[in-house]
Amino acid sequence: MARTYATSADYEAYTGQTPPSDITARLARASRFMENRVFRLCWYEVDEDGYPTNTVVKQAFADAVSAQVQWWEETGDELGTAGRWGSVKIGSVSLSGPGSSSGNSGPVGGREVAETAMEALRSPDLTQDIFVLGLVVQC
Repeated sequence: MARTYATSADYEAYTGQTPPSDITARLARASRFMENRVFRLCWYEVDEDGYPTNTVVKQAFADAVSAQVQWWEETGDELGTAGRWGSVKIGSVSLSGPGSSSGNSGPVGGREVAETAMEALRSPDLTQDIFVLGLVVQC
């Protein structure tokens, strides 16, 4: 079951902006993205549906997902396609970017976790007894 960690109200509270008309879909995509890139690598207690049980952790996840959506909106590049090409030449104008020709093999554009999303997960309120960022424990 796909989990969505933030609501339209969470987004509005975090950003102070009126949510776009497709906010539910954007939050769902950002939730899957953050779950794949960050949440699954952390330790926190979950309920039977896989959501965090601690309210501080729940809020941090909602803030992180909201921050990711906001960043995608600001960059206009949710899919990471804007940085695909390493250089562009039009007449005498030449531009280069983070694409493969620049030697950057990491993710570009929207396929990166927003720094503001990571900041939400580094809150001092997220003490080690309720949340550990980047810890995978095997039983």
